[in-house]
Amino acid sequence: MRQKIALGVMGTMALISAACSNNQDAFHGLTAEDAAKLQAQHNADPGPNGTVNANTRFAAGQLAEAEGKPELAIYEYNEAIKLEPKQLGSLYRLGVVQTQIKKFPEAIDAWKKYIDATNDSALGYNNLAFTYELSGDSLAAEEQYRLGIQREPKNVPCRVDYGLLLARHGRINEAVVQWQVILTPAEIHYNLGSVYELEGRKGEARAEYNQAIALDPKFHDAQQRLAALDNE
Repeated sequence: MRQKIALGVMGTMALISAACSNNQDAFHGLTAEDAAKLQAQHNADPGPNGTVNANTRFAAGQLAEAEGKPELAIYEYNEAIKLEPKQLGSLYRLGVVQTQIKKFPEAIDAWKKYIDATNDSALGYNNLAFTYELSGDSLAAEEQYRLGIQREPKNVPCRVDYGLLLARHGRINEAVVQWQVILTPAEIHYNLGSVYELEGRKGEARAEYNQAIALDPKFHDAQQRLAALDNE
């Protein structure tokens, strides 16, 4: 699997979702129909004494997300956490949704709780770091990326996103050091090209994409990005 950045959406916010190679995958891409079915299932068996349980609240939050209602989703996830403080699904989605709508202090708090609930997962540190980065606090972001890497030295999201932060701040050699742990040389050049393209440095982006293709002639993403630049 190639590890690269994605243009658009929220920068590497895409990686917060795409990089979840553990059980948290289940919390992404749930359709409104699936969420409604899950909610109905829990409503049929709501818990002791007919009370609403945390899973019901989580399902309602997923449904609200699917319907494009982030504030309602946040409410439901918070209610789920009141019932079950360490419910990972609600903590995770709370962090994601609040980051997406730029409620950074609240998102940071959610990620810290997620890290605590998962016994310091590298994924949690990565997402906390990226939220700090989006909020404008690059120093705090760097610290969290390092904590994630300390926790799991070959964690792909931490290494990739930390490298991107460094590259965006002109610290190219340091970025390459991070990527060399988990990426191929072709993928490193691709990521550098992506950073340069985002910065409007098209000549340098072309050079990096060409280098990626020279190292890996079947690197289709690099070929497509190079072609798009040449057609502008």
